[in-house]
Amino acid sequence: MRPPWPFAAVLLLSACASYTPHPLNSALDDSATQQALTRDAASLGRPDLAPAAIDLASPLDKNAIATIAVIANPDLKALRARAAIADAQAFAARLLPDPSFSLGANKVLSGPDPFLDLAGALGLDINALRTARVRHEGAEALARQVRLDLAWAEWQIAGQARLQAVRISSLERLLPIVSASEATARSQLERAMRAAGRGDLAADQVQAARIAAFDALDRQRTTARDLAAARLELLRLLGLPPSTALVLAPPQLMASAPEPGRLFDLAKERRFDLMALLAGYGAQEAALHKAILDQFPNLQLTINAGRDSGGNLSLGPAVNFDLPVWNRGRGAIATERATREALRSEYTARLFQTRADIAAAVNGLAIARQQRSAVLTDLPALTRFAEAARSAATRGDLPLANAETAEQALRDKQVLLAQDDQAIAEQTIALELLTGTLNETWTR
Repeated sequence: MRPPWPFAAVLLLSACASYTPHPLNSALDDSATQQALTRDAASLGRPDLAPAAIDLASPLDKNAIATIAVIANPDLKALRARAAIADAQAFAARLLPDPSFSLGANKVLSGPDPFLDLAGALGLDINALRTARVRHEGAEALARQVRLDLAWAEWQIAGQARLQAVRISSLERLLPIVSASEATARSQLERAMRAAGRGDLAADQVQAARIAAFDALDRQRTTARDLAAARLELLRLLGLPPSTALVLAPPQLMASAPEPGRLFDLAKERRFDLMALLAGYGAQEAALHKAILDQFPNLQLTINAGRDSGGNLSLGPAVNFDLPVWNRGRGAIATERATREALRSEYTARLFQTRADIAAAVNGLAIARQQRSAVLTDLPALTRFAEAARSAATRGDLPLANAETAEQALRDKQVLLAQDDQAIAEQTIALELLTGTLNETWTR
């Protein structure tokens, strides 16, 4: 019968991991991003995002924008890869320690004994078995904290993408208004310069027209530049190529916000970062428990076997342990207790900051609504006055400058209305980020 050693060696080698190189690639595969959006958007498992069919050629609502950001944002992809490390560490904590084995042989160079002096030992770390449960609990809590931190990062990136979409919609709404104001100011400057050339207008009036035209041009250029920057930033957050053309659905304004206390209660229940802090606190509890267990003697059990040069066989156990005389693990225990207290204080501070931020956002939302209501009250009368002034100027009953002044007053109100709508939409998203949930769930 053939010995089983070759078979056992093959079996052991087959259970070992093998190394495969995976070199970096500097090319960006945009087609893979598009495929991932089509594949993953319909089955995205998040409570705050509904499954959606992503079509970049159609107007994108807030759910579609957030979905694309969660799936394709490059920073989130890197964080998800990092989260796998915590899962691997939790897996490692579940594994039992391998036993140790030693074997030695000494040849008798002189003397009557005819045999080799053989010695062997099989050892096992008993302390690792004793602390296996708390190490497993701590590793699982840390993995849960990493996953919750990842979910919080996804929520933040999705919110940032939605904020950029709101700004883009607002700037697209503002650009034709400020462009019309710039065209009017430029026309008034040209007329003022012609009148000054005929001697019909004083120099200070021409200077005033020049300053107004310059301010209007600067505002128009700033708006166009901000719009281009916002579009590029949105594409970066969505992980899409800079040349991608997106069509955005107009943001929907929320009717009203609940009182801050209700929103704070929601935040304590649903914010992933607060859940992550709780998971981290649980991991620290396990770390403190392990430090307390480590103060007891660290046991190592060894089975020794040997044959001396005279042919005598021996077999017996040996136990090694530390004597807890001076150290007794007190330094490690003190460190873990202080760390636990620091985590408790950090959690309390985060709650305090969350409550203050929610109250500030609710107050800002209320102010923006009041300002918007005041603008809407003035808008109809200004619209009628501007239309009447333009009709009178067309008939020759009113100077053209008066009609342009009335139209500019109307455009100023339209700018304020667009800014108020943007502020309301941004404050709503800010409250959603602070509560960790969409505004549609606030009243449930």
